[in-house]
Amino acid sequence: MNDLLTGNIISAAYKVYNTLGFGFLEKVYENSLAIELSKSKLTIVQQSPLTVFYDEQVVGNYCADMIVEAKIIVELKSIIRLTPEHEAQLVNYLVATKLDVGLLINFGHDGVEIKRKYRNYRPKGS
Repeated sequence: MNDLLTGNIISAAYKVYNTLGFGFLEKVYENSLAIELSKSKLTIVQQSPLTVFYDEQVVGNYCADMIVEAKIIVELKSIIRLTPEHEAQLVNYLVATKLDVGLLINFGHDGVEIKRKYRNYRPKGS
């Protein structure tokens, strides 16, 4: 189910990029992706507030760009290139939320760049 859902999200991201191109702020891509995903009747929560705990105490708050179907965190960027720090941040968000799958989508200069991340390690191809 998650593979089909992530496939739908990725397809929508390409459609948004093919329409808008590079150079807008992340919020423009976020809103456009939400519109595109809502056409598929998917449940989208934008800027979903999440709390991070350490030793049962709140140590931080952040907002996920988008959570789709209460299953997949989608973090959006509009930068030249993704870095390992962006990927690590998404994995930390997955751990904090206990969601299993996340997509890091960059509406970059050279096109859409996508990284799929899992809360628990999965070897390539599984």
